[in-house]
Amino acid sequence: MLFTVTDNDRRIYSENLSGFLPDRMIDIHCHVWRNQDKDDEYIKTHESVQRTVSWPGLVAAENPIEDLDETYRLMFPDKKVTPLFFSTTCKGSMKAMNDYCRAAAKEKKYPALYFSKPTESPEELEYELITGGWYGIKGYLDLSPEYLPEAEIRIFDFFPPAQLEVLNKLKMIVMLHIPRPKRFRDPVNIAQIIEIKERWPDIKLIIAHIGRAYCVSDVGDAFDKLAASRACDNLMFDFCANTNRYVMKQLLEAVGTKRVMWGTDLPITRMRMRRIEENGTYINLIPPGLYGDPSVDPHLREVPPEEADKITFFMYEELLSMKWAMEQTGHTSEQDRRDIFHDNAQRLIYG
Repeated sequence: MLFTVTDNDRRIYSENLSGFLPDRMIDIHCHVWRNQDKDDEYIKTHESVQRTVSWPGLVAAENPIEDLDETYRLMFPDKKVTPLFFSTTCKGSMKAMNDYCRAAAKEKKYPALYFSKPTESPEELEYELITGGWYGIKGYLDLSPEYLPEAEIRIFDFFPPAQLEVLNKLKMIVMLHIPRPKRFRDPVNIAQIIEIKERWPDIKLIIAHIGRAYCVSDVGDAFDKLAASRACDNLMFDFCANTNRYVMKQLLEAVGTKRVMWGTDLPITRMRMRRIEENGTYINLIPPGLYGDPSVDPHLREVPPEEADKITFFMYEELLSMKWAMEQTGHTSEQDRRDIFHDNAQRLIYG
């Protein structure tokens, strides 16, 4: 078995989630890759510049398509889940990982996004998107020029305007994981999100992780600024790898249920953890000994052994938080649930 599902996990799912979730679901945000030799010079160069947290790498060394399907089977035994997936960075050759995702998407008839590099020419990117049958792109801040300090990276450093022109022309998806320490409240991030929607209105832009607002203090006035721009009226959000119920409540109050989509960020939501907020940052509380030495990342903290059995999957914590937020905002109808967990993604991908 890929991982263990405990009696406590089954109880949480059956009592709180099974009846809440629709029978058909679309996971708008997850990663699929196999380990490859790191023979990509671009990866070798950028791997030496540490710009990301390390704890997600403790959950799974790889996530082939078979493991993704098995995760859905174990965690959602009574649901049919379809993913929109893409690869990841610094795990091997980017070409090999994109090739694997393309082959897996074709075999399974799943939609997938191309993992782009900012150094690709518009012509190269357009060729890859059209010939590969991709639905859009995913990029990442750690692929920005290596001379840039992490705190100074902007969206256009890893999604250059010339590439966004291509995505706008093709009316494709851009999955955006925003950079910068201030996250969603950063004025540069918000200004560039608005600029993207104004200059390239046919891009299907998704703000991943609710703008990385994992703590209430990460939000600031972002929703107000975005609401002031008519160009952002169809801006989409996913809430993957986020468990902050108060941020989710703000999201639903700001945009309703037609612009919110479920995502998992698998495989990291297989992690057993409960997230808390301390001093404006998030801490993942984990069972002792399960993920090695927690001192490798300041976002990790082990709980006492007597608390470990109460900890369930990151995935379920995320879903329980959204359920609470939907109840608090009165978005409890069957259509609301179908919108967030299936219909919005269906329209965005295939509409």
